[in-house]
Amino acid sequence: MCHFEKPVNKLTNFTTKKIFTRLLTNKSAKNYWNYISELRKRKTEEIYKKSTLLTKSDSLKERVLGVNILAQFGLPRLHKKEIINILFELLETETDKEIISSILYGISHNNEKLNLKQIKFLCSFTTHKSIIVRHSLAFALCTIDKEIAIDSLIELSNDKDEEVRDWATFGLGSQLETDTDKIRTALWNRILDKDEGARFEAISGLAQRKDKRIKEILKKELENIDEYGSLILESIEYLNDKSLIPNIEKQIKLNKISKKINEDWLLNTLNKLKK
Repeated sequence: MCHFEKPVNKLTNFTTKKIFTRLLTNKSAKNYWNYISELRKRKTEEIYKKSTLLTKSDSLKERVLGVNILAQFGLPRLHKKEIINILFELLETETDKEIISSILYGISHNNEKLNLKQIKFLCSFTTHKSIIVRHSLAFALCTIDKEIAIDSLIELSNDKDEEVRDWATFGLGSQLETDTDKIRTALWNRILDKDEGARFEAISGLAQRKDKRIKEILKKELENIDEYGSLILESIEYLNDKSLIPNIEKQIKLNKISKKINEDWLLNTLNKLKK
């Protein structure tokens, strides 16, 4: 007889012990994050203590599991101060890129009240040789409005890996309200990025800062807009330059033939500019 994995919506019927057993013994990664999500939502002291103990295990797999559960433990979140201390203690000793990355993602969900010493320690990973570590670091530094964190995000926005550049540029452009020449320069450096994600995030960040120089870029992007171009329309709305109204109206007419983009998106942007 074949045994199939129970549907995800049945996880609420699993005991906590059974979920931990599945996570610790399954060779397959199937439902890994569904199991973790269920444990996080249960927010019991049993789960918190078990996960904390796992972070002290000799097994890398178990330490990673403990970190992943604690990263977003409880809805609403619980033990945030204790969890951030656990994560930083681990970060001081871990050398494996997988768990360092998991820790950094965990910190990204708990980075609201980091002190300067902790922020400086995070920034020491900016030049780490592992792409997954640098990528998770970009997550961890997002929303931290401190010059040292911003400088690291700027460096990561120039990373050789496109996903690292993309997220770091998003962090600089959309997750921070700070507006400095240094940040604008970093965003302009991504305007011609070969990666569309990083390029669009740079455009968005500059539009949010009302940088008038971005208007000509938006005109060109609008002419070639497709189903993935909603960020360009959002950027036009951020810039809120009424002189772009004729460009939107022209694109609406062209789109009736090409049908490259949802017409409602164009109409919504047009209506917002006309207000």
